[in-house]
Amino acid sequence: MGLVKREQIAGMNIHYMRYSLEYFLDAQVRAGIKTIEFWTGIPHYYLDPMIYGDCKELKKKINDRGLEVKVFTPENCMYQFQFAASKPLIFEKSFQYFSNGIKAASELGCKIMQCNSGWGYLDETREEAWKRSVEMLWRLADVAQKEGITLALESLRPEESNLVIRLEDVKRMMKEVNHPNMKVLIDTTAMGVAGENLQQWFNEFGRDIIHMHFVDGNPYGHLIWGDGHHDLEEFLTVLKDNHYEGYLGQEITDSKYFKDPISHDIRNMKNFEKYM
Repeated sequence: MGLVKREQIAGMNIHYMRYSLEYFLDAQVRAGIKTIEFWTGIPHYYLDPMIYGDCKELKKKINDRGLEVKVFTPENCMYQFQFAASKPLIFEKSFQYFSNGIKAASELGCKIMQCNSGWGYLDETREEAWKRSVEMLWRLADVAQKEGITLALESLRPEESNLVIRLEDVKRMMKEVNHPNMKVLIDTTAMGVAGENLQQWFNEFGRDIIHMHFVDGNPYGHLIWGDGHHDLEEFLTVLKDNHYEGYLGQEITDSKYFKDPISHDIRNMKNFEKYM
């Protein structure tokens, strides 16, 4: 049907966290995936405020398998580093952590790094945390500009944040950060939980949408296509109608996929293939 190109589908390694990096990369080849959105969690990669892993070695492992890494996603939910950290020390360490992520992304040849608003603490006002998030994202966008990277801001679910959780929050954050090196990422799970749809996002942001975490859901769950209630053909048609040519990150996070991730990736790609 020609609704999607194979190269647009970006395999991610989150659901391979119990396997080696090499196993994940070999699995992507077996599944027919060509593009990688690289998640930096251990055991696949090391990133902290002081140092980061060897990008030349990582890129060689990826490219030797005929794969390309196009998007860089530093882990920012399970670790202590986040975009709206309240303690000054952790705020600066978080800035250094994400700055190293930007530098690593540049060394890998990526043009996009994922980001979000982080979250505020429940014993402070939302606006206090919001201001920290704006400051962090502007500073990081400035680092990104120097490195030739664009940040892609996604919304989160209410369980993950009290800051950017819906389209209107993204709109406000984009306006307040006001930096050319921060654009928009649609996460279809957060979108679904907020009761929004793809066309609403394209109506608001248009070509500022540069990346997607494009997964099935109920609307909760970051699920393999076919395991939730979203209509894949309908979603892909909206993307085509809006001339979206960015990547579709397969951010599969439900732990039910962790034991045998390759079988689920193969099943996922079969669902896409009828629309290629």
